Amino acid sequence: MTNNIISVKDLRVQYDDFVLFDNLNFQVKERDIFFIMGASGCGKSSLLKVLTGLVTPIKGNILIEGKEFLNTSFSKKKEIMKDCGVMYQSGALFSSMSLKENVMLPLELYSNYSPKEIEEISSYKLSLVGLAGFDDFYPSEISGGMKKRAALARSLALDPKIVYCDEPSAGLDPVSSKQLDDLILELNQTLKTTFVIVSHELSSIFAIGSNSIFLERRIKNITARGEPKELLRNPPNAEIRNFLTRGTE
Repeated sequence: MTNNIISVKDLRVQYDDFVLFDNLNFQVKERDIFFIMGASGCGKSSLLKVLTGLVTPIKGNILIEGKEFLNTSFSKKKEIMKDCGVMYQSGALFSSMSLKENVMLPLELYSNYSPKEIEEISSYKLSLVGLAGFDDFYPSEISGGMKKRAALARSLALDPKIVYCDEPSAGLDPVSSKQLDDLILELNQTLKTTFVIVSHELSSIFAIGSNSIFLERRIKNITARGEPKELLRNPPNAEIRNFLTRGTE
């Protein structure tokens, strides 16, 4: 039986008097490719920031592999995050560093590997995402799709069990977007990595999504959950139906 690797319980996020969402509850299973969906302003990116420890909710809790993540010390939170990688929407690569140096950075900061081992691991991670031979290239010298791959390689540097992705396909052409989807699916299957992805890209959601939640801005909570293709076949409400069929009617 597949276990829950992430459990979100009674989460409430509020900015001053504005409540973004309240009493949010959901689980992510091991090896899921889990999509967080919803219209603009529903709180997708804020939820991802809570999951990665960048935003502190008003109340609620998150368990990662059964360990308290929010209501714990900074040092314990840091230990938990070593099992988590993050791929930012823009890639967030350091422009003054080569691709290999970008991937090396988390290894230098959070591992006990020797400098030689760190270089070898970084080159391997780049080859894993199809960037073998591009170690010494700088972000300005490669395409948008390659930057996304390099960012994904960096997120995999510490062999995380979970990778959080914020709009990974944003700004990519359809071919590059599909190549990235195929890569995420391959990594999910070969490395058994769990992916949690914020996205509004229907092609990606249907191609690789194994589970999902849909955030509804009006009620400040989840109005649909499950495998995206099944939600398309049997939409539980008009909002999810409109979201999943936009552009096709």
